[in-house]
Order: sequence, then structure tokens, then C-alpha cells
Amino acid sequence: MSLSTTLSDTLARGVDALGLSLSDDQQRQLLAYVDLLVKWNQAYNLTAIRDPAEMVTRHLLDSLAVLPYVADTDTLDVGTGAGIPGIILAVSRPDQAFTLLDSNGKKTRFVRQARRELGLDNVEVVHARVEQYGKSPSQIICRAFASLSDMLALMAPIITDNTRVLAMKAASTERELATMPPHWQGNHHSLNIPGLDEPRTLVVVQQRSD
Repeated sequence: MSLSTTLSDTLARGVDALGLSLSDDQQRQLLAYVDLLVKWNQAYNLTAIRDPAEMVTRHLLDSLAVLPYVADTDTLDVGTGAGIPGIILAVSRPDQAFTLLDSNGKKTRFVRQARRELGLDNVEVVHARVEQYGKSPSQIICRAFASLSDMLALMAPIITDNTRVLAMKAASTERELATMPPHWQGNHHSLNIPGLDEPRTLVVVQQRSD
């Protein structure tokens, strides 16, 4: 069995296990993204994961697992890096607008190339720090790059009372939720990533309205 067939089967089984509905074309787009990531990774350090099969599990399926919790509204991916999870969510939700933000020029160049090659008209790529962004999206998503409280403090300039913040984290988050600033409320969802025997958690928080 060829590598491309193996990757295709792994993705299809994972999508099925997650209970998602992605067309054959969408799954091909996701695998084309992995191909592009592998090629660019040979010259640029975009991700520590080098193996395409691991990319399917740790990037594609890991990102797809949060899809049921992502509201159908304009979404900002803060610290998108190589486009994770933003590119993957944008492929899955072609009618939803995604802005992918990162301060690393090398990575945003790759994301722009991926946007062009995958034909993602619903993606905007912004090279800037989060405090320089200047807009307030309805929803923010990110792979957690700091503690929850530190992340919320960093994103404070672009957060409004109506902003949902989704933080993808690797471990249990009860303690972090308990120490959040008092004007925030939230909950966490344990995620089961097909083929990955490691904990994953999605934290969804919003400012209190009272």
C-alpha cells in the first residue's frame, strides 16, 4: 500500500470516528495541505512533526476534533503557526470566514502559499502580533501557547463582551479554569483524537454578562 493511500485511509477512518462529514474533495485538500507542509518543512522549521502520518493524526485529526464546538461565525486563529488549526477548519467550513494571525513572517508566507494552492477564498492571512491586530472577532481559537490567564491577558485588546475564546490544550484544565479572572466563565471538553493516546482538551470561555 502506498503512503498516499495509507494517509488517505487514516484520515477517512479518523473523520468517521469523529462523526464528521467531509467530502472526498475536502479530504483531498487536507492531504494536499500535509504534502505542502512536508515539502516546506525540508527548508523551514514550520513544525517539529516531520512524519506525514503523524501530521494526519497530530495536526489534521487533532484540529478536526474541535469542529463541533466551533460556532459558525467569523473566527480568528491566534498564533496560527503553519496554519493549525485555521487552515484545517477553513477546509472543513468553506462558507465560514477565518483569519489566520501570526507574528512569524516565515510561517505566514507558508500559510499564504497554502491558501493559494488549496484555493481557500475564506481565509485571510495577517502577519502581526495579536495586540497589533486592531479588530474584535466574534470567535478566537488557538492552540494554547501559554496559561489560560496569560492568553486572555495577551488577547485583551481584541476581546469584547461577546467574544468566544477556544483554547486547544494538551492536558486537564480544571485548575486553570479555577484561577481565571472573575469576569470570565467557561468550561472544558475532553477530546478523543483517533490514533492518539494522549489527553486533549478544548476550553471554551467568554466574559460574564452580569
